[in-house]
Amino acid sequence: MSERKKVTLPMLFQKIEDGVPITFLTCYDYPTAFFQEQAGVDMILVGDSLGMTMLGYDSTLPVTMEDMIRHSQAVRRGAPNVWLIGDMPYMSYQPSVETAIRSAGRFMAEAGCDAIKLEGGVKMADRIAGITAAGIPAMGHLGLTPQSVSALGGFRLQGKGAQQAKKIIDDAKALEDAGAFAILLELVPDRLCKLITERAENCFIIGLGSGLDAHGQLLIYHDMFGLYPKFKPRMAKVFGKAGEIILEGLKQYVQEVTGRKFPQPENWFGMPDEEYNELLQMLD
Repeated sequence: MSERKKVTLPMLFQKIEDGVPITFLTCYDYPTAFFQEQAGVDMILVGDSLGMTMLGYDSTLPVTMEDMIRHSQAVRRGAPNVWLIGDMPYMSYQPSVETAIRSAGRFMAEAGCDAIKLEGGVKMADRIAGITAAGIPAMGHLGLTPQSVSALGGFRLQGKGAQQAKKIIDDAKALEDAGAFAILLELVPDRLCKLITERAENCFIIGLGSGLDAHGQLLIYHDMFGLYPKFKPRMAKVFGKAGEIILEGLKQYVQEVTGRKFPQPENWFGMPDEEYNELLQMLD
């Protein structure tokens, strides 16, 4: 396959100018990254959702910077040409602007990311400003923000009421003014997403369960292929039932090994008769 041209921020903004939606997926490992690269995905998020999809936690909170860096390095090796975003894990940016800049720098220096993402609105705008001032592109995240899910009352729609919707609009403006190149709107009403998208001037809007009017769409890779066993979110479309295929393959493996049907001669290697006979003589 021909070498793909490296995706850059100007290229992403040009797609928006041309009216072409941006494609954005989560990814956490080398082989999946390779396939996403070959499919032509524009952006990859190494999300702290790996805490749930890859590590089996019940939330994203236990994920560490070391977890994020290791997985980001693997994804970068598999997808060298996508616009790669590292997700800032819990408490890697909240304590201070300096902490945020140092954590963001690790994604760039150690994992070769193109940008970082963090959660929060007005209260995190100074983190966005500090990170971008250090020369690191930063993406915001509003609506359902998993690191704050306890304060939000669970995994639920955000901005359904007028007051909360106005706050999300104000948060989006604050992040844009602070220098965010993009904002992820997760699980907000479609009309609210449309309003924020229409008002955005110097950044683009990505939707996750927030309607068709954003500049691009994000999906969690494990949700779109039925690979996360605990639940299937409404906002995810299943593009292929890979989980079912894998499960059937595993069951067949257990049956064939138990029934001595696997392995077959084509699955092992032999030894020349003369070498085997010599070995037996040596043992005698």
